[in-house]
Amino acid sequence: MIEKIKEHIEEVERFNAHTLEEAENFRIKYLGKKGVLNDLFAAFKDVPNEQKKEYGQTINRLKNLAQDRVQELKERLADAKADEKRYGDLSRPGYPIEIGSRHPISIVKNQIIDIFSRIGFNVSEGPEIEDDWHNFTALNLPEYHPARDMQDTFFVQTNPDMLLRTHTSSVQARYMENNKPPIRTISPGRVYRNEAISARSHCFFHQVEGLYVDKGVSFADLKQTLQYFTSEMFGKSKIRLRPSYFPFTEPSAEVDVYWGLETETDYRMTKGTGWLEIMGCGMVDPNVLQNCGIDPNEYSGYAFGMGIDRIALLQYQISDIRMLSENDLRFLQQFKASF
Repeated sequence: MIEKIKEHIEEVERFNAHTLEEAENFRIKYLGKKGVLNDLFAAFKDVPNEQKKEYGQTINRLKNLAQDRVQELKERLADAKADEKRYGDLSRPGYPIEIGSRHPISIVKNQIIDIFSRIGFNVSEGPEIEDDWHNFTALNLPEYHPARDMQDTFFVQTNPDMLLRTHTSSVQARYMENNKPPIRTISPGRVYRNEAISARSHCFFHQVEGLYVDKGVSFADLKQTLQYFTSEMFGKSKIRLRPSYFPFTEPSAEVDVYWGLETETDYRMTKGTGWLEIMGCGMVDPNVLQNCGIDPNEYSGYAFGMGIDRIALLQYQISDIRMLSENDLRFLQQFKASF
């Protein structure tokens, strides 16, 4: 009889339940009115006197072990059930991580970088909090120059010589100071201007500016580069250059691409002309080269700049520039399929 009780002890020690129902069946088997322990206690009267002490000790050990085991299993399974209600089935695999989406600004910026990298342009970056020299003076905009009024500027109150850069041309100035020609670089980044926020303008936006400096660089080289870019970016190769003014280039031009007049949107975007302005450009002013430590008698160069936000609005037919900075997931999730 004692050996039989020891077998039950081993069974109790090995037992494990996965559900509360299994734990309850185990309790009934050992601790119920018709359970194993009840039968063993009933058989106590038939045990020889010399074995009664050992028999009693062994059966009490089984009883205590069974009670502790049932209590432990029920507490553990009850906690697991509570967690399941709170978190779901914990035995299931983890939820798949939802694929995010690139921001339209990042998509367009990466497209522009990829296009110019194919023809030898590298990427240069600089600080968004800039000094007056690199943002203005080095770019042929000395103090009190009237052209400074073209860019309403955020100055740092504690240091009037510091400001939020108004264009990424400041990066080009820094690059020319630290690199010798030939130079072929584009400078993407965020810029800031003190402008009223509306559907078509914002106080911060994104630009990509390009610079090529070498011996014998001509306006024809500039036009060929822009022709290549518009063909790759928009699938439209017809462009025109209109005379314009920028303090850091001479001569300067605005670049228009022929967008066409196939849809009502085309008429609206181009104001019925079919032509759409996409960037400014020109030959680097000799004063700029000289300010940055490059001999203008030996080298020449061209520069161009475009707004990434503007191109994103065109590419994705976005009607309000503010949508690019409001982080509305309903808007951003539309770009999950984009690269």
